[in-house]
Amino acid sequence: MPEIGPVAFSAHFDDGIERRFDLSHLPCPRLVRHLVRALAGVAGREREQRAVFTTETTVRQIEGFVRFIAQAEPDDAEHFDVDDLTPELLEAFELKLIADYRETNSNIPYATMSGLLRLLRLVRDEDPDAFGLAMQARLGFAVVKATVTHRPLDAYPTPVFEAVEAAALADIRKVRDRILEGERLAALGEDPATGGWRKPENVLWHIARHGPLTKEDRADNRVRGGVGLFGGQLRTNARMFLTRTDVLAFLVLLTCQTGLEPECARALKADCLVNPARGYVSIAYVKKRARNNSHKTLRVADGGALHHPAGVIRLALRLTARGRQHTDSDVLWAHTGRLGLQAGFRPGVRSPLREEMAAWAAGHGIDQMKDTDGRPVVLDMRRLRKTYKSRRYRQAAGILEDFAEGHSTQVAARHYADIEAHRELHEVAVENGLREVLDTALAPPVVLTGQGERADEGRAQLTPPEVAAALSGENDVWLASCKDFYNSPYALKKGSGCPTAIWGCMECPNAVFTTRHLPSIYSFAAFLDRQRDELSIAEWKVRYGLAWERIISGILPKFTRQQRITAQAIAESAAPYALPAQFLELTT
Repeated sequence: MPEIGPVAFSAHFDDGIERRFDLSHLPCPRLVRHLVRALAGVAGREREQRAVFTTETTVRQIEGFVRFIAQAEPDDAEHFDVDDLTPELLEAFELKLIADYRETNSNIPYATMSGLLRLLRLVRDEDPDAFGLAMQARLGFAVVKATVTHRPLDAYPTPVFEAVEAAALADIRKVRDRILEGERLAALGEDPATGGWRKPENVLWHIARHGPLTKEDRADNRVRGGVGLFGGQLRTNARMFLTRTDVLAFLVLLTCQTGLEPECARALKADCLVNPARGYVSIAYVKKRARNNSHKTLRVADGGALHHPAGVIRLALRLTARGRQHTDSDVLWAHTGRLGLQAGFRPGVRSPLREEMAAWAAGHGIDQMKDTDGRPVVLDMRRLRKTYKSRRYRQAAGILEDFAEGHSTQVAARHYADIEAHRELHEVAVENGLREVLDTALAPPVVLTGQGERADEGRAQLTPPEVAAALSGENDVWLASCKDFYNSPYALKKGSGCPTAIWGCMECPNAVFTTRHLPSIYSFAAFLDRQRDELSIAEWKVRYGLAWERIISGILPKFTRQQRITAQAIAESAAPYALPAQFLELTT
């Protein structure tokens, strides 16, 4: 149970972290006391406040709010209490947040107001008489004007992702060779207390049995000489243990291969591989962001090579075994560094490898590559995960049920499918979908070559007499040849002439188009272009949009370039392909 003073409290978080928060330096101490008491009741326990950095964020929100109140009510700040709050003050604070973050397109105004209103509701639940009627009503909603800006992280360009994955793979191979060579030398050594510190194998023998060399060890002149053999204390220890940069390479490769959440990958245990069968194995992990510290598994390929995700983990298990033994820990990523031998990472740190990521990216030239917006690439594990998800999305052809691995379809669609990297893919999908719908409703135009062969991909069959009539011109109706003018699909009764406008041939299954009709089609297309200037866009699309689409996409591409050039030149001569009087009557 958190212990709370007037404006300070302590709370226990995941992984055994205990943190004390002191807000005694803030103005409006009476108001702060209520907010701190509410926060202390949920910090480290409820889902929204289970992590240290989340509670730290809420503390910053409280600090910003009470400083605003002190500026707005300078004469009453010392005695300002929760019952002095008004909806107008809350709205003024919200408007200030919106103004402060307008240029960043950030969700901070919405998140800040939501966090504060949640604390105020907890205050109300504790003391129902703390607020007047106006404030009671205001507590029913979080914001007045602030909105949630949906701006998910974008995927990296494919060349960047591939370069990052290749760099991580190359580094892991070097790490493997370095530590295995160190172990080979250590096996040849003896206790340096008798054999001397000037032999590399003796130094490594000592490290293998007693753990990494420390600053205290280096104070001994004899040990200092042994350290110098490998270029320093950190490099010496790295002959037997992973470094933080080594762990980063493993995490990068694992993220590129599996899309595992960065925080989950960092917290893997030594027994994370479970249920091996038929070349596959499951990675067991805990997703702390999920409700009740959800235990999850991810099925991955198993094997003895580094292109298998389980192979990467098995190699990590082998190379970190000595570190786990010395730390008596079941955490997978045992490593050594300036702080000595560590089991995993310090709890509560959101991005523990940020400095190593920047240096690693620079060392491999990743920071010299261009991101989607043309700026230099900044390495972010979350975006590597997003890029993996993007690749899976493309492989699944956009089918969310096949893509939503570890998420609901709604979350997969919102956070991993609806990103800038997929804009072109989605636009093409929409265009193809509309075209499929159109093709289903309307068969493609029937186009014949000069020899009577089909130039289109339609399934409608033409009898030899129909082909001969189309080539002879005996059934021409200006824009096309009609298979049967008195058997129109648009006629009210069989035997009557076709009642549609002349350009209705563009949509009619009876129409057959040959090179003889091309000049008329070009004349008609030119007329449609002129009609754009006469009609509104909406009216033009209603009248002529489908006919124009059929000409541009369904008819003209079926003829050769030379045939089109000749027909267009003939059409430009005006006669005998000028628009017929009947057509002009129909379009007035």
